[in-house]
Amino acid sequence: MAEQATPLMQHATASWLVDNTGLSFEQIAEFCGIHILEVNAMADDLAGSKYTGRDPVQAHELTHEEIEKAEKDPEYRMVLQKGPDQVRRTKGPRYTPVSKRQDKPDGIAWLLKNHPEISDAQVGKLIGTTRTTINAIREREHWNIANIMPKDPVTLGLCSQRELDAVVAKAAKKAGIEPEVPEDKKLGGDKEALIAELHEEREQAAKDAEAALAAEAGEEEEPKELTADNLFKE
Repeated sequence: MAEQATPLMQHATASWLVDNTGLSFEQIAEFCGIHILEVNAMADDLAGSKYTGRDPVQAHELTHEEIEKAEKDPEYRMVLQKGPDQVRRTKGPRYTPVSKRQDKPDGIAWLLKNHPEISDAQVGKLIGTTRTTINAIREREHWNIANIMPKDPVTLGLCSQRELDAVVAKAAKKAGIEPEVPEDKKLGGDKEALIAELHEEREQAAKDAEAALAAEAGEEEEPKELTADNLFKE
């Protein structure tokens, strides 16, 4: 059996239903997908956390007719009108966990120092910050500038290495900066020339060795002194 869909903000919705309807605690608990004791604590104002009520009707998750039907029949179980929409951030700076937000200035300072070709818009999108903050750090007018230390944003967990590399490559291309060639690729042509030179040296060494051997053989067979006896000997 498939699990029943629940409201996007379960506790906030339950709080609203407790305050604004005559539904039983059991009906609210089942609709919101929480324990009935939590609903009871909200009603008695004993819940550890206070929730701001969220109207499920306004959120198009319930209708007034559905609520009225449930109020008349305690055995009726309300059904969510639609599943909660998945939240997608399409604009604005990226979300950064609270624990890492204090590291943003260090990451921004590192980018400004090591990759000045990256635009403020790109830095803002990569780190999740504003142009005002970026400019304040660049101009050393940030309120905490004395404690800001440039640190790699990848190491800080503010972005991935792939994201950083993509932004750097895009900015470098736009600025007309030649990408740094890895050392092994940079020496590729030199390696081929060196190999060819070594082949030539080996071939020359082999020829020199053959000539030396031939010279030694010639020295061993020195010509005999010409005399009347061996000159006309048949």
